[in-house]
Amino acid sequence: MSSKSYAFFLSITAALGGFLFGFDTAVISGAERAIQEVWKLNDLTHGLAIASALYGTVIGALFGGIPADKLGRKKSLLWIGVFYFVSALGSGIAWDVESFTFFRFLGGLGVGASSVVAPMYISEIAPAKNRGLLVALYQFNIVFGILMAYLSNYLIGTAGIPEDWRWMMGVEAIPAIIYTVMIFLIPESPRWILTKFNDEPRARAILTRTDPEGVDEAIRLAIEEEKMLKQKGSFSALFSKAFISTTMLAIFIAFFNQVSGINAIIYFAPRVFEMAGISTENALISTIGIGVVNLIGTFLGLYLIDRLGRKKLMYIGSFGYIISLSLMAYNFLVGGIDSFWLPIFVFGFITSHAIGQGSVIWVFISEVFPNELRAYGQSIGCFTHWILAALIANVFPFFANQFGPGYIFAFFALMMVWQLWWVKYKMPETKGRSLEEIQQDLHPNHVV
Repeated sequence: MSSKSYAFFLSITAALGGFLFGFDTAVISGAERAIQEVWKLNDLTHGLAIASALYGTVIGALFGGIPADKLGRKKSLLWIGVFYFVSALGSGIAWDVESFTFFRFLGGLGVGASSVVAPMYISEIAPAKNRGLLVALYQFNIVFGILMAYLSNYLIGTAGIPEDWRWMMGVEAIPAIIYTVMIFLIPESPRWILTKFNDEPRARAILTRTDPEGVDEAIRLAIEEEKMLKQKGSFSALFSKAFISTTMLAIFIAFFNQVSGINAIIYFAPRVFEMAGISTENALISTIGIGVVNLIGTFLGLYLIDRLGRKKLMYIGSFGYIISLSLMAYNFLVGGIDSFWLPIFVFGFITSHAIGQGSVIWVFISEVFPNELRAYGQSIGCFTHWILAALIANVFPFFANQFGPGYIFAFFALMMVWQLWWVKYKMPETKGRSLEEIQQDLHPNHVV
């Protein structure tokens, strides 16, 4: 197997955690209304049950860097697969809202840890010239998982199966088993091996198979970085004078990802469509359209990320967000637009997300931190991402029912104007540079 093929195999295997991430995130959209009816939940209690996975994701993201740093990337990925499996099975057989909430929370731990560990692992085994593409495979798998969840929900939901929501939730156990088995086939991260054990021969053997052209330079710079390290990597170091600016880059890109409203659409797409007067069956079909558009947009983002760079994709996404969200807000607030157009506006929003934030966020966060802080940096970025996702998912049903979705989408559009300013003035470009070269730019006093 060529080095390019081997790097792709390792990346796609780790990125399968993204498939489960996407499936787990979107599958609830087909079951959430049935769950509210079965257990007679009010809007806030219902929002809490639906957002329970996201609260688990917050914890998984915040602490996922600890096992990744202590046990290694590979073992962490293995345990993530186990969490996904138990969560899917448990959610499908849940006997009350408390048990359902617990199992969804457990799956959320897997999602949060996956969003930390998988992009980190891929960035550490990938050659600089196509690292953006390989790390973005994680995002591709997320959107593919979302599409498969929507398709699965539609097929199960229209099959006339009693308590169909249980099957919607439980079917995720199948890909979870496949993913867990495949993790046994990949090696440990070479940069983690260097940082943790200073085992150059073992790290070199892995990098020689994945990045033969850059192996010598990568090892030289990684060793120099380790020698220059004044303090061991720790979570508190993220907020030291040396690294606070980098930490804020991760926090802000994650913040903007969620205040775009992406998870409000992913979690409650059928409900949003029905609020615009679209029938239940057509609403489910429209969610499949979201998945297809998301997948196509992600393909385009994958193609462009190492060609145009991270910043240009964020520019494209920001302008697309502002236009599509403004049209969605106008549709609900002013009216007079046929309900046919709402899915078109939503598809425009999803395309903007897929090309911009969706393709860039996990790549960018995995690139900007030095080796010894990458696990903790990935955690803080993912924590920001998921705490906002949880809060938005928790309160969206309440605010949508109380005030209508128009004001919510107008708020999201305003936030994307802020994102556009941040991209222009604060976000650095990382395209085509090794992880160590990026550190030389961002932290010139940290590495010679």
